[in-house]
Amino acid sequence: MSKDAVNTAVAAPRTDAAQVPADAGDAGYSKDLKARHVNMIAIGGAIGTGLFLGAGGRLHDAGPALAIAYLVCGVFAFFVVRALGELVLYRPSSGSFVSYAREFLGEKGAYVAGWMYFLNWSTTGIADITAIALYTHYWSMFTSIPQWTLALIALAVVLAVNLISVKIFGEMEFWFAIIKVATLVGFMFVGIFLLATQHEVGGRTPGLSVITDNGGVFPHGLMPVVLVMQGVIFAYAALELVGVAAGETAEPEKVVPRAVNSIMWRVGLFYVGSVVLLALLLPGSVYSADQSPFVTVLSKIGVPAAGDVMNLVVLTAAMSSLNSGLYSTGRILRSMAMAGSAPRFTARMNRSQVPYGGILLTCAVCVLGVGLNYLMPSQAFEIVLNVASLGIISTWVIIMVCHLIFVRRARTGLVTRPSFRLPGSPVTEIATIVFLLACLAMMWNDPEVGRKTLLLIPAIAVLLVGGWYAIRRRVTKAEDQELAELIK
Repeated sequence: MSKDAVNTAVAAPRTDAAQVPADAGDAGYSKDLKARHVNMIAIGGAIGTGLFLGAGGRLHDAGPALAIAYLVCGVFAFFVVRALGELVLYRPSSGSFVSYAREFLGEKGAYVAGWMYFLNWSTTGIADITAIALYTHYWSMFTSIPQWTLALIALAVVLAVNLISVKIFGEMEFWFAIIKVATLVGFMFVGIFLLATQHEVGGRTPGLSVITDNGGVFPHGLMPVVLVMQGVIFAYAALELVGVAAGETAEPEKVVPRAVNSIMWRVGLFYVGSVVLLALLLPGSVYSADQSPFVTVLSKIGVPAAGDVMNLVVLTAAMSSLNSGLYSTGRILRSMAMAGSAPRFTARMNRSQVPYGGILLTCAVCVLGVGLNYLMPSQAFEIVLNVASLGIISTWVIIMVCHLIFVRRARTGLVTRPSFRLPGSPVTEIATIVFLLACLAMMWNDPEVGRKTLLLIPAIAVLLVGGWYAIRRRVTKAEDQELAELIK
């Protein structure tokens, strides 16, 4: 429902979440996600393909300064998820930020938010199946299988699992996250041991000399660090899953604050800590975009099986990310379909209360990614990563804009902010929005992929405008029906 419709229908000020009109798209879901599921979904969102695969190419390009990029982007990512967490406690919704955009920005805002998020996750899904294919090619027995075939198999497996039930999704993400955390902790112990014992890694003695003897913290200058920023933001792209998952948990007011607050130290430990260790063990030039940096290190310490184990783990991480993408887009598209801004079939749910229509639509786009893997196997990952960045940045900007309006309404007494709040408003939101837009502009300095990606923005804008005019009558009809039910 649009903000104008809500304001017209509700004369009395809203003072708590119970008085806020519910999103029609929230009806019909089970509440089967437990606290441990949401906590580990938050961890899994902070540890994904962007670290396990993307860090290799970024270390090669930016060197040890990549740790600084992860730290800076991590701080702003935390601001975004903290703002979303406050909105979740105000009104939990499986539609998440699309539902909040509908309330604070109107139906057009929700329409843009939803379809840009769909662009994000559908292209991220392509990146994930590309990563899975690349990981699988690490083993010689699979090198003869075309990359596109492996990508298609991965997509089919994850689709089948995702359609069963939200409880199965939660369990899968719980164990996927356990595997990722345990592996990263294990790697960090190995890395610290190698540093402490000065054990050679690939013929080099690890330590600060690895950095100082190979160009220092900024071996290629500042610009490569600037250019990798949008890729680093991609690494944090799944953090907003906490907001979507909150709509299917029984006690969001207890679960969400704990999950959100723990994100900051996880970023510091897993991302920054891991990159610092990697930089101390091997020069950035040794790492590459087509192999996980963790696999690179473990393969060079004389234990070939270690590389095999790590590769299996990062394969799991990519499967986890793909699984999460199908989960979140299914819920977001259902919220949009109930408001008339997405195809009607995406509102459909199966007997297990899973919105299968939206999940299948996302899979259809991922199938196009299989074709991309067939046509351009060597460039597929980088191309879709940059396109996904457009969706991620727009989604996060919309979350911060919604939070700004929410705080403004709270100051006028229309709503009451929960005790769990984003600190420093409105400075925090404005600084985050400026940073995100700056990251978007930085892509222009990458003529190979980034600049071409930015040139897609006018085309995306035309598609969004054309799509809105195609469905606006349906949106108005759905809005009028919801308003009629509200004032009965």
